[in-house]
Amino acid sequence: MNDVLLFHEKNILIYRQGEVRPYRDTLVIEVPLTVYANGQELSTLVCSPQGYKELGVGYLLNEGMISDPADIQDIHHDSDKGILFVEGKIDTPSNGNGHKRYFPEDNETLNSSFYFAKDACQIRPVKSDFRIPASQLLQLISLLEEKSLTFRRTGGVHSAALADNSGLIVRYEDIGRHNAVDKVLGYAFLNGIPLDDKCLVLSGRVASEIMFKVARRGIPLILSRSAAMLLAVELAEKLDICIVGFTRGEQFNVYCHPERIIF
Repeated sequence: MNDVLLFHEKNILIYRQGEVRPYRDTLVIEVPLTVYANGQELSTLVCSPQGYKELGVGYLLNEGMISDPADIQDIHHDSDKGILFVEGKIDTPSNGNGHKRYFPEDNETLNSSFYFAKDACQIRPVKSDFRIPASQLLQLISLLEEKSLTFRRTGGVHSAALADNSGLIVRYEDIGRHNAVDKVLGYAFLNGIPLDDKCLVLSGRVASEIMFKVARRGIPLILSRSAAMLLAVELAEKLDICIVGFTRGEQFNVYCHPERIIF
């Protein structure tokens, strides 16, 4: 799933120290993908040219429109038109209620950080006994960076991977960090991979939107090379999810639930 070139070389001009000269540069490819569910146009996602089915399914999954692989009866990608058609038991939005702002009651605690009604209704704390050695976390980030060919060539993509105590299971690069995560989660969903003993490995920052995706799928740990946002950490504390950030070299920061790490 990662053997498609995501970049293209092009002749350009560069200006350096008062001089202009020709240069062969490497540019990231981006393409639009329009997702249809049961004939209804849902969204157009601008993405890197791979993992279209995984991206579309991940999008539906993380929007709360599907919950079981059996919900999908058929999925077809029209490469000429850039359209992904999905048929099945899909809870497509009819009135936008799922994305209405959520205002918790005064006595609520778990849902007080949620800002969409659908998230508040569907997301619950992660139930998992998953633990992982600190040395393995460092190794997983090293593997993610080692395999990120497009980023090394262009600096223009994000990486996301699913991993466990034995290594990386699946990995995607994409121009959008949410796309990369959706592709990973869509792949796991389509292939029936249990997630309660896995971690999500990221190159980018851990924001609340990423936290919602992880919590919805019951993943107990997020490992990132970058920073964690305050709301994401507050959510993770309530949802029993461990966040590890700034994982570089031989060090990392643990923002919450350190009991999931074996030191």
